[in-house]
Amino acid sequence: MCGRFAFYSPAEATAALFGATATSDFKPRYNIAPTQDIAAVRNDTEQSAELVALRWGLVPFWAKDPSIGNRMINARAETVAEKPSFRAAYKNRRCLILADGFYEWRKEGDGKTPYFISLASGEPFAFAGLWENWTDKESGESLQTAAIITMAANEYMSGLHQRMPVVLQPDFSSRWLAGDKELLDEVAANSPEFRAWPVDRRVNNARNEGEDLIVADGPAYAP
Repeated sequence: MCGRFAFYSPAEATAALFGATATSDFKPRYNIAPTQDIAAVRNDTEQSAELVALRWGLVPFWAKDPSIGNRMINARAETVAEKPSFRAAYKNRRCLILADGFYEWRKEGDGKTPYFISLASGEPFAFAGLWENWTDKESGESLQTAAIITMAANEYMSGLHQRMPVVLQPDFSSRWLAGDKELLDEVAANSPEFRAWPVDRRVNNARNEGEDLIVADGPAYAP
């Protein structure tokens, strides 16, 4: 599961790495939580990549109540093509969710310690994502939402959590947006190298924000 992440690199430059033009401005954020706006790259109607804001927590277009999105923050790579909530978006509405790192909680002693995980290179990346457009039939109000794809943890991550988000670097991004059906298997077999370290438990509270949340609070994680 991926339930919290950070995106603090300049949005315009990061979007450009994934071939997108930036039409939205995003402030650095270190504690992004479900139901909040996230920075995502998707193809527009002319199949050109664009940077947009989406709400984290996918609401299927057929849903009667948009609150279903509060628990639809992740989609499993193994079943995303078949699950009714995700299959239409998997086929037609993919996106790249921009990030610099994410958090996982590891059971240690009597509690759980949060760890911040980033690419070993420290470079920004994108989660493989899905987006959906939901319209309120009474008011006509439109809501655009997204979910992060997850897969089984690789060897490095398995000591922190049994699942991990699907992380895409720029060379995979266009294939994901184009609907490549084999890409998830390929990424699972060639996942990037990560680094991780424990951080202060203040990150547990989604109201806390700031660069100090990713400062190491102990030695780096080693499997």
